[in-house]
Amino acid sequence: MCQDCGCSITRHDHLLTSGHSHSKTDDNIASNPQLNDKTTLSVIHKILDKNDIEAQHNRDHFNAKGITAFNLMSSPGSGKTTLLEHLYQHTQQKYAVIEGDLETSRDADRLKAKGIPAYQIQTGAACHLDAFMVHSALHHIDLDSIDICFVENVGNLVCPASYDVGTHKNIVLLSVPEGDDKIEKYPVMFRRADLVLVTKADLIEHFDFSIEEAKAQLHKLNPNVELMTVSVKQPESLLQVTDWLLTQCQIHSNSIKAPNNPITDKDKSGALA
Repeated sequence: MCQDCGCSITRHDHLLTSGHSHSKTDDNIASNPQLNDKTTLSVIHKILDKNDIEAQHNRDHFNAKGITAFNLMSSPGSGKTTLLEHLYQHTQQKYAVIEGDLETSRDADRLKAKGIPAYQIQTGAACHLDAFMVHSALHHIDLDSIDICFVENVGNLVCPASYDVGTHKNIVLLSVPEGDDKIEKYPVMFRRADLVLVTKADLIEHFDFSIEEAKAQLHKLNPNVELMTVSVKQPESLLQVTDWLLTQCQIHSNSIKAPNNPITDKDKSGALA
């Protein structure tokens, strides 16, 4: 699907057969040989390096405006947009949302219907947002009127974890119907998380999902991450999320006001270039 992050590089069929496996531990595991190719890796690293520079550029804009930015990542249908539709009822903080999907503006339209500023990015075939896409979207957001900017990434538990889009914190959603095994299956995503939200928690009695098992798997990968269970059907469960967001905003605000912070030496206007 995506031509730059490596996910479009397919495995050779002969490596997937047990009779031709290079694995010493599991005959059913095969690696992607093209990801060991020096030319391929060089191209990927160059793309990521350019992206990282643009990501810092985005952060500089957020910092200059005193905005805390959060990257929301998850598989499709885990409840990212639904969460954002409901959070505004429980917080005084003003936020805008940059939406990422392959096609349609449905998610941005849903948020706008609630009075939440939103801008839709249609990625076409790309399975994740990157810093350049987000920077372009910032030209369509009134940064002077918000405290928080959410970047709702394309629904995907793989590629978005590899791309810094210029936010300050990562929030990963995992819905109860997906199962608690996704943490071990997609470790890169959960290693990058600052907060993990187990969504659709009202359904937990109907699914084989163990919160304790999820916590155990998560803390093996990421000992410092926080995990919360939430459901929009249980509005009180969202208060812990808004409290966490407020704390992160206060921490970020204090950090950019700190003496000798290099941010204070930059253009404080935050004008987009």
